[in-house]
Amino acid sequence: MRHLVIGCGYLGQRVAALWRDAGHEVVALTRDSGRQVEFDTLGLRAVVGDVTQPATLAPLGDAPVDTLLYAVGYDRAAAPSIQQVYADGLRNVLQALPAQTRRVVYISTTGVYGPAGGDWVDEQTPANPLRDGGRASLAAEQTLHESRFADRGVALRLAGIYGPGRVPFLQQLSGGEPIPAPADGWLNLIHVDDAARIVEQAAVVENVSQLYCVSDGQPVQRGDYYREVARLVGADPPRFVAPEPDSPRAARAAADKRVSNRRLVAELKTPFRYPSYREGLAGILGNPRPNG
Repeated sequence: MRHLVIGCGYLGQRVAALWRDAGHEVVALTRDSGRQVEFDTLGLRAVVGDVTQPATLAPLGDAPVDTLLYAVGYDRAAAPSIQQVYADGLRNVLQALPAQTRRVVYISTTGVYGPAGGDWVDEQTPANPLRDGGRASLAAEQTLHESRFADRGVALRLAGIYGPGRVPFLQQLSGGEPIPAPADGWLNLIHVDDAARIVEQAAVVENVSQLYCVSDGQPVQRGDYYREVARLVGADPPRFVAPEPDSPRAARAAADKRVSNRRLVAELKTPFRYPSYREGLAGILGNPRPNG
Protein backbone atom coordinates (compact mmCIF):
# COMPACT_ATOMS: atom_id res chain seq x y z
CA MET A 1 0.00 0.00 0.00
CA ARG A 2 1.05 3.60 -0.59
CA HIS A 3 0.19 6.48 1.73
CA LEU A 4 0.68 10.23 1.52
CA VAL A 5 1.22 12.28 4.68
CA ILE A 6 0.86 16.04 4.51
CA GLY A 7 1.81 17.48 7.85
CA CYS A 8 4.48 15.06 9.07
CA GLY A 9 4.70 16.58 12.53
CA TYR A 10 3.89 15.40 16.06
CA LEU A 11 0.97 13.20 14.98
CA GLY A 12 1.66 12.74 11.27
CA GLN A 13 5.16 11.36 11.83
CA ARG A 14 3.81 8.71 14.19
CA VAL A 15 1.17 7.63 11.68
CA ALA A 16 3.84 7.50 8.98
CA ALA A 17 5.96 5.26 11.23
CA LEU A 18 3.04 2.86 11.77
CA TRP A 19 2.52 2.54 8.03
CA ARG A 20 6.27 2.24 7.35
CA ASP A 21 6.66 -0.48 9.99
CA ALA A 22 3.77 -2.37 8.39
CA GLY A 23 5.80 -2.49 5.16
CA HIS A 24 3.88 0.22 3.29
CA GLU A 25 5.36 2.97 1.14
CA VAL A 26 4.96 6.38 2.76
CA VAL A 27 5.35 9.67 0.90
CA ALA A 28 5.69 12.89 2.93
CA LEU A 29 5.08 16.33 1.48
CA THR A 30 7.27 19.12 2.83
CA ARG A 31 7.77 22.80 2.05
CA ASP A 32 11.38 22.58 3.21
CA SER A 33 13.74 20.80 0.83
CA GLY A 34 16.17 20.53 3.74
CA ARG A 35 13.89 17.98 5.42
CA GLN A 36 14.35 15.46 2.63
CA VAL A 37 17.40 13.99 4.35
CA GLU A 38 15.45 13.71 7.61
CA PHE A 39 12.58 11.92 5.90
CA ASP A 40 14.98 9.61 4.06
CA THR A 41 16.48 8.67 7.41
CA LEU A 42 12.99 7.83 8.68
CA GLY A 43 12.33 5.59 5.70
CA LEU A 44 9.91 8.01 4.04
CA ARG A 45 10.00 9.37 0.50
CA ALA A 46 9.94 13.16 0.51
CA VAL A 47 8.19 15.31 -2.08
CA VAL A 48 8.72 19.07 -1.96
CA GLY A 49 5.58 21.16 -2.33
CA ASP A 50 3.48 23.84 -0.65
CA VAL A 51 -0.24 23.31 -0.08
CA THR A 52 -0.86 27.02 -0.65
CA GLN A 53 0.90 26.91 -4.04
CA PRO A 54 -1.10 24.61 -6.38
CA ALA A 55 1.59 24.54 -9.08
CA THR A 56 3.99 22.81 -6.67
CA LEU A 57 1.55 19.96 -6.04
CA ALA A 58 1.63 18.51 -9.57
CA PRO A 59 3.88 15.56 -8.49
CA LEU A 60 1.04 14.32 -6.24
CA GLY A 61 -0.86 13.30 -9.35
CA ASP A 62 1.88 11.03 -10.67
CA ALA A 63 0.75 7.91 -8.82
CA PRO A 64 -2.38 6.98 -6.85
CA VAL A 65 -2.27 6.54 -3.09
CA ASP A 66 -4.37 4.38 -0.83
CA THR A 67 -4.59 7.06 1.86
CA LEU A 68 -4.04 10.77 2.17
CA LEU A 69 -3.53 12.02 5.71
CA TYR A 70 -3.88 15.80 5.90
CA ALA A 71 -2.54 16.78 9.33
CA VAL A 72 -1.08 20.19 8.59
CA GLY A 73 -0.42 22.47 11.53
CA TYR A 74 -0.44 26.23 11.32
CA ASP A 75 2.87 28.10 11.34
CA ARG A 76 2.07 31.56 12.66
CA ALA A 77 5.44 32.79 11.43
CA ALA A 78 4.56 31.96 7.82
CA ALA A 79 2.79 34.34 5.45
CA PRO A 80 -0.38 32.39 4.51
CA SER A 81 -3.44 32.69 6.73
CA ILE A 82 -4.81 29.74 8.68
CA GLN A 83 -7.75 29.60 6.27
CA GLN A 84 -5.34 29.33 3.33
CA VAL A 85 -3.41 26.52 4.99
CA TYR A 86 -6.32 24.47 6.31
CA ALA A 87 -9.28 24.83 3.92
CA ASP A 88 -7.68 26.24 0.76
CA GLY A 89 -4.63 24.02 1.18
CA LEU A 90 -6.76 20.90 1.48
CA ARG A 91 -8.74 21.93 -1.60
CA ASN A 92 -5.51 22.36 -3.58
CA VAL A 93 -4.29 18.93 -2.54
CA LEU A 94 -7.58 17.21 -3.33
CA GLN A 95 -7.56 18.74 -6.79
CA ALA A 96 -4.03 17.42 -7.38
CA LEU A 97 -4.73 13.86 -6.20
CA PRO A 98 -5.49 11.03 -8.63
CA ALA A 99 -9.16 10.01 -8.69
CA GLN A 100 -8.19 6.49 -7.55
CA THR A 101 -7.24 7.70 -4.05
CA ARG A 102 -9.10 5.34 -1.74
CA ARG A 103 -9.36 7.27 1.55
CA VAL A 104 -8.80 10.85 2.71
CA VAL A 105 -8.33 11.50 6.44
CA TYR A 106 -8.45 15.12 7.60
CA ILE A 107 -7.27 16.03 11.09
CA SER A 108 -9.73 18.54 12.48
CA THR A 109 -10.32 19.75 16.03
CA THR A 110 -12.98 19.82 18.72
CA GLY A 111 -12.38 23.57 18.59
CA VAL A 112 -15.19 23.65 16.00
CA TYR A 113 -17.63 23.58 18.92
CA GLY A 114 -18.62 26.71 20.77
CA PRO A 115 -19.14 27.14 24.52
CA ALA A 116 -21.06 24.20 25.98
CA GLY A 117 -21.37 25.08 29.66
CA GLY A 118 -19.93 21.72 30.70
CA ASP A 119 -22.36 19.69 28.57
CA TRP A 120 -21.44 16.75 26.37
CA VAL A 121 -20.88 17.25 22.64
CA ASP A 122 -20.69 14.70 19.84
CA GLU A 123 -20.85 14.46 16.06
CA GLN A 124 -24.48 15.60 16.08
CA THR A 125 -23.80 18.77 18.06
CA PRO A 126 -23.95 21.86 15.81
CA ALA A 127 -20.55 23.43 15.23
CA ASN A 128 -20.14 27.02 16.36
CA PRO A 129 -16.43 27.90 16.27
CA LEU A 130 -15.48 31.18 17.92
CA ARG A 131 -11.76 31.16 17.12
CA ASP A 132 -9.96 31.34 13.79
CA GLY A 133 -8.53 27.83 14.10
CA GLY A 134 -11.95 26.31 14.65
CA ARG A 135 -13.46 28.26 11.76
CA ALA A 136 -10.68 27.23 9.39
CA SER A 137 -10.94 23.58 10.49
CA LEU A 138 -14.70 23.55 9.94
CA ALA A 139 -14.21 25.10 6.51
CA ALA A 140 -11.70 22.36 5.68
CA GLU A 141 -14.19 19.67 6.77
CA GLN A 142 -16.76 21.21 4.44
CA THR A 143 -14.19 21.32 1.65
CA LEU A 144 -13.63 17.58 2.04
CA HIS A 145 -17.34 16.74 2.23
CA GLU A 146 -18.07 18.77 -0.91
CA SER A 147 -15.17 17.29 -2.89
CA ARG A 148 -15.07 14.34 -5.29
CA PHE A 149 -13.66 12.32 -2.37
CA ALA A 150 -16.66 12.97 -0.10
CA ASP A 151 -17.68 9.30 -0.04
CA ARG A 152 -14.12 8.37 0.96
CA GLY A 153 -13.41 11.28 3.30
CA VAL A 154 -13.13 11.13 7.08
CA ALA A 155 -12.76 14.14 9.37
CA LEU A 156 -11.33 13.37 12.79
CA ARG A 157 -12.10 16.07 15.37
CA LEU A 158 -9.25 15.58 17.79
CA ALA A 159 -9.35 16.64 21.41
CA GLY A 160 -6.19 18.01 23.00
CA ILE A 161 -3.23 15.88 21.94
CA TYR A 162 -0.67 15.13 24.63
CA GLY A 163 2.25 12.77 24.83
CA PRO A 164 6.04 12.68 25.22
CA GLY A 165 7.38 16.21 25.02
CA ARG A 166 3.87 17.68 25.04
CA VAL A 167 2.60 18.15 28.58
CA PRO A 168 1.62 21.82 28.86
CA PHE A 169 2.99 23.91 31.73
CA LEU A 170 5.35 21.16 32.88
CA GLN A 171 8.20 23.61 33.32
CA GLN A 172 6.00 26.06 35.22
CA LEU A 173 4.78 23.32 37.55
CA SER A 174 8.29 22.10 38.23
CA GLY A 175 9.36 25.66 38.99
CA GLY A 176 6.39 26.44 41.23
CA GLU A 177 5.00 29.04 38.84
CA PRO A 178 1.23 29.58 38.53
CA ILE A 179 -0.69 28.23 35.54
CA PRO A 180 -2.51 30.94 33.55
CA ALA A 181 -5.81 29.11 33.30
CA PRO A 182 -8.84 28.50 35.53
CA ALA A 183 -8.74 25.40 37.74
CA ASP A 184 -12.35 24.63 36.87
CA GLY A 185 -13.44 23.50 33.44
CA TRP A 186 -13.22 20.29 31.44
CA LEU A 187 -10.19 19.08 29.50
CA ASN A 188 -10.71 16.57 26.69
CA LEU A 189 -7.60 14.63 25.78
CA ILE A 190 -6.16 11.97 23.49
CA HIS A 191 -2.68 10.49 23.79
CA VAL A 192 -0.74 10.95 20.55
CA ASP A 193 -0.02 7.20 20.25
CA ASP A 194 -3.73 6.37 20.51
CA ALA A 195 -4.53 9.14 18.03
CA ALA A 196 -2.05 7.67 15.54
CA ARG A 197 -3.60 4.21 15.81
CA ILE A 198 -7.07 5.69 15.35
CA VAL A 199 -5.91 7.37 12.14
CA GLU A 200 -4.46 4.05 11.00
CA GLN A 201 -7.81 2.36 11.66
CA ALA A 202 -9.84 5.12 10.00
CA ALA A 203 -7.82 4.51 6.84
CA VAL A 204 -8.90 0.88 6.50
CA VAL A 205 -12.40 0.47 7.98
CA GLU A 206 -14.84 -0.23 5.16
CA ASN A 207 -18.09 1.32 6.41
CA VAL A 208 -16.52 4.45 7.80
CA SER A 209 -18.48 7.52 8.88
CA GLN A 210 -17.55 10.94 7.55
CA LEU A 211 -16.96 12.38 11.02
CA TYR A 212 -15.62 11.22 14.37
CA CYS A 213 -14.86 12.95 17.65
CA VAL A 214 -11.52 11.60 18.84
CA SER A 215 -10.91 11.68 22.58
CA ASP A 216 -10.29 9.10 25.28
CA GLY A 217 -13.85 9.74 26.49
CA GLN A 218 -12.69 10.55 30.01
CA PRO A 219 -12.88 14.34 30.43
CA VAL A 220 -11.05 15.68 33.46
CA GLN A 221 -11.26 18.91 35.36
CA ARG A 222 -8.23 21.07 34.62
CA GLY A 223 -7.27 21.29 38.29
CA ASP A 224 -7.30 17.52 38.70
CA TYR A 225 -5.18 17.03 35.59
CA TYR A 226 -2.45 19.40 36.73
CA ARG A 227 -2.52 18.09 40.28
CA GLU A 228 -1.70 14.67 38.81
CA VAL A 229 1.12 16.14 36.72
CA ALA A 230 2.53 17.82 39.83
CA ARG A 231 2.30 14.58 41.81
CA LEU A 232 4.15 12.64 39.15
CA VAL A 233 7.04 15.10 38.94
CA GLY A 234 7.25 15.66 42.66
CA ALA A 235 6.20 19.31 42.48
CA ASP A 236 4.00 21.30 44.80
CA PRO A 237 0.27 21.33 44.01
CA PRO A 238 -0.50 23.71 41.15
CA ARG A 239 -1.64 27.28 41.55
CA PHE A 240 -3.90 28.91 38.96
CA VAL A 241 -4.32 32.50 37.86
CA ALA A 242 -6.80 33.95 35.39
CA PRO A 243 -5.46 34.15 31.81
CA GLU A 244 -5.54 37.39 29.87
CA PRO A 245 -9.20 37.99 28.91
CA ASP A 246 -8.61 38.11 25.14
CA SER A 247 -5.99 35.35 25.00
CA PRO A 248 -6.39 31.97 23.23
CA ARG A 249 -6.14 30.29 26.65
CA ALA A 250 -9.16 32.25 27.87
CA ALA A 251 -11.10 31.31 24.74
CA ARG A 252 -10.27 27.62 25.13
CA ALA A 253 -11.25 27.67 28.79
CA ALA A 254 -14.59 29.31 27.96
CA ALA A 255 -15.56 26.37 25.72
CA ASP A 256 -15.93 24.07 28.77
CA LYS A 257 -17.28 20.99 26.98
CA ARG A 258 -17.11 17.24 27.42
CA VAL A 259 -16.44 15.30 24.22
CA SER A 260 -18.16 11.96 23.68
CA ASN A 261 -16.27 9.23 21.80
CA ARG A 262 -19.18 6.78 21.53
CA ARG A 263 -19.23 6.69 17.72
CA LEU A 264 -15.47 6.25 17.60
CA VAL A 265 -15.53 3.32 20.01
CA ALA A 266 -18.54 1.66 18.36
CA GLU A 267 -17.34 1.92 14.76
CA LEU A 268 -13.54 2.02 14.71
CA LYS A 269 -13.10 -0.31 17.70
CA THR A 270 -9.53 0.85 18.34
CA PRO A 271 -8.49 -0.15 21.89
CA PHE A 272 -6.94 2.64 23.91
CA ARG A 273 -3.43 2.08 25.16
CA TYR A 274 -4.00 5.07 27.44
CA PRO A 275 -7.71 5.02 28.39
CA SER A 276 -7.43 8.15 30.54
CA TYR A 277 -5.02 10.91 31.43
CA ARG A 278 -3.80 8.93 34.44
CA GLU A 279 -2.29 6.11 32.39
CA GLY A 280 -1.08 8.57 29.77
CA LEU A 281 0.72 10.84 32.21
CA ALA A 282 2.23 7.89 34.08
CA GLY A 283 3.63 6.59 30.81
CA ILE A 284 5.15 9.97 29.96
CA LEU A 285 6.40 11.14 33.32
CA GLY A 286 7.36 7.84 34.96
CA ASN A 287 6.53 6.42 38.34
CA PRO A 288 5.02 8.79 40.87
CA ARG A 289 7.18 9.93 43.75
CA PRO A 290 6.40 11.97 46.88
CA ASN A 291 6.46 15.76 46.72
CA GLY A 292 9.73 17.40 47.72
